[in-house]
Amino acid sequence: MEAQELFKKVRKIEIKTRGLSNQIFSGEYHSVFKGRGMAFSEVREYQFGDDIRSIDWNVTARFNHPFIKVFEEERELTVMLLIDVSGSNNFGTNKQLKQELITEIAAVLSFSAIQNNDKVGVIFFSDIIEKFIPPKKGSSHILRIIRELIDFKAKNTGTNISEALRYLTNVIKKKSTAFLISDFMDNNLEKALQIANYKHDLIAVRVTDDRETEIPNVGMVRMRDAETGALQWVDTSNAKTRNALQRYSREKTAAIDVALARAGVDMVRVYTGRDYVKPLMNLFKKRESRK
Repeated sequence: MEAQELFKKVRKIEIKTRGLSNQIFSGEYHSVFKGRGMAFSEVREYQFGDDIRSIDWNVTARFNHPFIKVFEEERELTVMLLIDVSGSNNFGTNKQLKQELITEIAAVLSFSAIQNNDKVGVIFFSDIIEKFIPPKKGSSHILRIIRELIDFKAKNTGTNISEALRYLTNVIKKKSTAFLISDFMDNNLEKALQIANYKHDLIAVRVTDDRETEIPNVGMVRMRDAETGALQWVDTSNAKTRNALQRYSREKTAAIDVALARAGVDMVRVYTGRDYVKPLMNLFKKRESRK
């Protein structure tokens, strides 16, 4: 992509998503994610009513009466964006591609994070780790992320979410809030989700398109698997064929929902061409109600 065209696209995304972040998400993001981490501050003598789970047994034994650890909220978070750049995201039948929706959501979350004085980092993945951008603060850093989101060319077309989650746990040592933004065209995720969510606060944003769940009757259609490149003709006028495709999609969705629920990972589903503000706000409000 030429530099001038890229600049225009970056500016367009910046104006739209920064505005959404300023007007809508900053307050919700702040209330949900601010101070989720706790840092050790000092020890003091135990007072009636203190939580006994906070007792520092080493200091208590040394002075022969109870002391507790005092913690304070960490005012700075690390936000990690795990961005699926596999071939299946180059699909969309309702005004935009899934990859374009992923870019917008990632940009909104990034601007919300820097308004919260948080660091933001990105892991681009397909079936390999395509690129890692270490967490940093600042608007210039966010604009770099947006440029990468718009102009990134993946080496591979497959999807391996487990590999991305393993990389996250290996490279980010401090607890982070991690948004996994993907269409989840992958299997056998549960163990990796559990491990990543144990170390980090993992949130799944599942991006989908209506035509992945509802197949219209448009006669013979040549379909291409964006991740494998395989081509085949499908007769969508055949009700059994349409029903089989829709059943497969429902079963796939149900399996993903179960894996996320068992791993304790919050999930929000967003659709191409539809408003993503309300689903994200509902997710934030749900998390806030549990605090």
